[in-house]
Amino acid sequence: MKTLVLAFHPNLAASRVNRRLTEELEQQGTVTVHRVYEAYPDENIDVAAEQKLLEQHDRVVLQFPFYWYSTPSLLKKWEDAVLTYGWAYGSTGNKLHGKDLLIAVSIGAAKENYSADGNFKYTIHELLRPLQTTSKMIGMRYLTPYILYGVMQHLSDEALEQSAKDYATYIQNTGVAQLSVR
Repeated sequence: MKTLVLAFHPNLAASRVNRRLTEELEQQGTVTVHRVYEAYPDENIDVAAEQKLLEQHDRVVLQFPFYWYSTPSLLKKWEDAVLTYGWAYGSTGNKLHGKDLLIAVSIGAAKENYSADGNFKYTIHELLRPLQTTSKMIGMRYLTPYILYGVMQHLSDEALEQSAKDYATYIQNTGVAQLSVR
């Protein structure tokens, strides 16, 4: 299985968590890592190149930090530009059918904030529902997301190292069996 990780972080070099996760994947040498903000600092997305990259892989991972209960802006722009009618959806849009989609998200707040009784009143799975719905529309299998909670306050260096190793293992396996998320 060929896996593509699309890393959407506006400043990956300054990121402690997403940088480490990405570095772990690059050290593995078994996945293709595409640093999207670095590829498109002007946000002018090469749609043909992105579509070709997607077509060459069986599993696509969208890796990003959770911003304002959503994705970074370039991820939304990328979706709008790349997942086009006639290519990704519509009567002839079947280029992604049968491929896997896995979401890998880092979240600043602790897990207990993401529940009906928590500070934010919604679970992370409820807040990721637009990506799950997109997956369905474009014919991809939505796999259980990899979620890393509490990265702003609670994630020690040791826990980050273990999470990076867990993440690399997780995305290369089925993604269906739930690993314990931090």
